[in-house]
Amino acid sequence: MKLYEIAFSPTGGTKKVSEILTGAMESEVVSVDLTDSQTDFHTVELTQEDVAIISVPSYGGRVPAVAAERLSMINGNGAKAVLVCVYGNRAYEDTLIELQDIAKQAGFCIIAAIAAIAEHSIARQFASGRPDTQDSQQLSDFAKQIKDKIVSANTSAPSLPGNRPYKKSGGSGIIPKPNKNCTKCGICAKECPVQAISKENPKEVDEKACISCMRCISVCPHSARKVNPVMLSAVGLALKKVCSDRKDCELFI
Repeated sequence: MKLYEIAFSPTGGTKKVSEILTGAMESEVVSVDLTDSQTDFHTVELTQEDVAIISVPSYGGRVPAVAAERLSMINGNGAKAVLVCVYGNRAYEDTLIELQDIAKQAGFCIIAAIAAIAEHSIARQFASGRPDTQDSQQLSDFAKQIKDKIVSANTSAPSLPGNRPYKKSGGSGIIPKPNKNCTKCGICAKECPVQAISKENPKEVDEKACISCMRCISVCPHSARKVNPVMLSAVGLALKKVCSDRKDCELFI
């Protein structure tokens, strides 16, 4: 059995959750990075003996469209899958059930699912420092339950919350822009999951292509990309009421 870590994690929060789970599973790990625009995901093939931890962030209560597209290219071939959606303490709405539909269509057998919390990728004051020690313990303990289910050859599917049809998706419209610290090193352009930043001139951004994932901010070595502070403040005020109380991980098996 191989353990596949299939993750779309532009700013690293989803990856942190995924790594807690794969670490607790104690198996050889094969990483598949759904943020890599250069990978041909049609070449990724699993077997019925394999297990996949499939992790995505929730963008407005939905699976990011580019993550959905790339996951659908992978050949699950009956591999058992644990679905993970990660959100910034607001809500994940239809993300898990949409992820279930995508993974099933790609040939995976869903045996467990998790809705976990990580630092909000835009308004970073919300869920700051998460996943924390409490989250890690909860996720590690649940990983052991998943291992027990796999050993017992139980492939029953969990019942997941969400709606079909899914809620309407909508972009945040928050586009990071370069400031005077930009050296045009090109790292942001290389790392952008949707290639929305010009490789020839990284100060140019295709605003229609941008998915507001904030990866360019997280990878810039010069802290040279920022979100408009007025818009950032407005987002913080809008989310304050719904994001301030701590939400715990939700586990489905």
